[in-house]
Amino acid sequence: MYDMSALYQAESVQDAIRLRLEHPEAQIIAGGTDVLVQMREGKRAGKALISILGCGEMRGVTLDEEENLRIGSLTTFSHITADPLIQQYINVLGEAVDMVGGPQIRNAGTIGGNTCNGVTSADSASTLHAWEAIVEITGKNGVRRVPIKDFYLKAGTVDLRVEEGEIQTAILIPKASYDRTFGHYIKYAMRNAMDIATLGTSVNARLSEDKKTFDRVRIAFGVAGPVPMRAPHAEEFINGKPVTLENIEDFGKAVLEDIHPRDSWRASKAFRSHIAVESAKRCLMESVKLAGGEL
Repeated sequence: MYDMSALYQAESVQDAIRLRLEHPEAQIIAGGTDVLVQMREGKRAGKALISILGCGEMRGVTLDEEENLRIGSLTTFSHITADPLIQQYINVLGEAVDMVGGPQIRNAGTIGGNTCNGVTSADSASTLHAWEAIVEITGKNGVRRVPIKDFYLKAGTVDLRVEEGEIQTAILIPKASYDRTFGHYIKYAMRNAMDIATLGTSVNARLSEDKKTFDRVRIAFGVAGPVPMRAPHAEEFINGKPVTLENIEDFGKAVLEDIHPRDSWRASKAFRSHIAVESAKRCLMESVKLAGGEL
């Protein structure tokens, strides 16, 4: 049994907003793969819950009128991995969320829950940052869109305004971010499966027409700081440079100017820094190969 004071079930986005305004102390729940575990552990004991599983308009992957990739917040990890649009335009996201937990978790867990937790180790987080995702938030005052780098406020806290009844309704990947762009994600963990990332690294690259120059490179990390983060010094260094192993080597070293890993029982700061450099290089090398370049 779960120690909850009440369970409210929203039938639509507007109904969820109404319930959130009426019960500001309640916790939003989607797949429940995190919230129910925390409740069972006593961390959220006695809380009221607002289930949004009935909000069908928040499911699925589509292209909007501007050809931005729109991922409904209730879309499960398994759906994302298998979706044809994800496979065509941003396959690395499908690969990243396929590393979350086991099959049961991936069939129930949602992209919205993964991001709204605000944890830096979320497997979707570094890839969404590297692809400059936009978070769609809906509340009593309508819809607002926030760059994902601004959505994460601090560890465990995201930009959702309870007093406005806000919920996250979608995540958008702009066409400018995915067009002719190829990426790779590396999750370093203590086990090969069913484990939280010790460090997550996501890189994507767009090459020049002749495949000789880095037109645009983005890199982001999870567990390299209190929130997922980009490495702007490394990006600035590599963009416009020739596609060479030497430049990729220096790109990896440049990430140390931006990241802020910490010591923990999972890994030391020094070890995380070492992993960050190596995974940055390997991710970029793989991105180059996917983009049709040669090294």
